Amino acid sequence: MTDLALASPITLITDGACSGNGTADARGGWAAILVDATGHELVLTGGEAPSTNNRMELTAALEGLAAAPVGADVELVTDSTYLANAISQGWLDGWQRRGWRTAAKQPVANRELWERMIRELARHARVRTTLVRGHAGHEANERADRLAQQAAFEDYGPSAPVSPAPSGTPGDDLQLGFSFER
Repeated sequence: MTDLALASPITLITDGACSGNGTADARGGWAAILVDATGHELVLTGGEAPSTNNRMELTAALEGLAAAPVGADVELVTDSTYLANAISQGWLDGWQRRGWRTAAKQPVANRELWERMIRELARHARVRTTLVRGHAGHEANERADRLAQQAAFEDYGPSAPVSPAPSGTPGDDLQLGFSFER
């Protein structure tokens, strides 16, 4: 991770963006803003091409949860109903019980990311979701949205990995597809 130690509880504000969503030319970006109880902040961004908006929403949450200390109490603030409901409404449990099939018996999209989500959720004492309305003036969500949109147009290359933990320190411009902002 970084040399910035965050203290629980953590507020994690995430957003994903995708230009050309779902097409071969789609460029995705994500942002995760972690703020701890003392006001320390860690900002992570990254991207993937090609991608989808849902992949970027999930990746933002995954990278933010991975950066939070083990055992943390995390409030995950998102404008993604897909992400919030999967965590808080039991969708993840249902998908697993049905062999990674939806209620409509279709394969769950982004299964590898959801499987990673289960592991990340288990690392923390508690993760609760707060669903906010996107583009509705929530200052932190608007900031995450701007960062995700900017990240979508960074040069991560085709199929750039977005899952490795970042190395480096806050202030580094780019490390393994991640950028840090203080």
